[in-house]
Amino acid sequence: MERSRIVVAGASGLIGSALVRSLAADGHEVVRLVRRAPRGPREVRWDPERGSVDAAGLTGCDVVVNLAGAGIGDRRWTPEYKRLIRDSRVLGTTALAEAAAALPEPPRVFLNGSAIGFYGDTGDRVVDESAPPGDGFLPELCVEWEEAAAPVREAGVRTVFLRTGLVVARGGGAWGRLFPLFRAGLGGRLGDGRQYWSYIALHDEVAAIRHLIDAETLSGPFNLTAPEPVTNHAVTAAMGRVLRRPALFPVPAPVLRAALGELAGDVLGSQRVVPKRLTESGFRFAFPGIDEAIRSAC
Repeated sequence: MERSRIVVAGASGLIGSALVRSLAADGHEVVRLVRRAPRGPREVRWDPERGSVDAAGLTGCDVVVNLAGAGIGDRRWTPEYKRLIRDSRVLGTTALAEAAAALPEPPRVFLNGSAIGFYGDTGDRVVDESAPPGDGFLPELCVEWEEAAAPVREAGVRTVFLRTGLVVARGGGAWGRLFPLFRAGLGGRLGDGRQYWSYIALHDEVAAIRHLIDAETLSGPFNLTAPEPVTNHAVTAAMGRVLRRPALFPVPAPVLRAALGELAGDVLGSQRVVPKRLTESGFRFAFPGIDEAIRSAC
């Protein structure tokens, strides 16, 4: 990819910070959206919950990557926090999409965050990007999140939806909480362990986003997950092997429900999601297997 001016929302998050490092290392001009007063020309002020963005700061951008949103698993899902999860994504996406669409020269591509939560609980059924949305809070959220990008898509900008799975990384997300537990010998399966986890190494997540930035003919939803989902039981075994620690402490489903409330349904749910469109586009995973993905994060 030629050197470009790339705007990133959610640049301080797990995926966003890794993406910014990768793009900057290759000489791209990365502009971060921030909620405080900008500290230089490569920061632009916005307020996703209020739906505002300093559109002038987007002038001349070639690419917009929107990864912003309150953490799904950061807190118990109270009605107030569920509203924050939604508003930080839907209102922020709407504001950014409208601002980008209104530019004299809109960006050539708009990549919007999403999640495999779009599909809901799929059990043992394998699903790809052609599957319809599921039922419940997360599927409804993902549908609204993607629909919020309509202004930029209708303006003729190539629009890509990044339906990301569980990112294997030490620095944040669900897996960031697993590593300390397993290193301490306190890891174990969650519930009965038969639920499928669709994961992706952080390295591959960033590489896939960059692949989709460069692929000039690709648009619509892409599952960012490794080719072969595995069960939580297999994840537990792999963590134990790679970290050389026993994994002897299963967490029963009732305990998870008591601790996490409504969020426990998604932890115990099964999502067997495959990246059909991504692999068909020619993308190659550096860490396709679960052991490889965990080692890449160590």
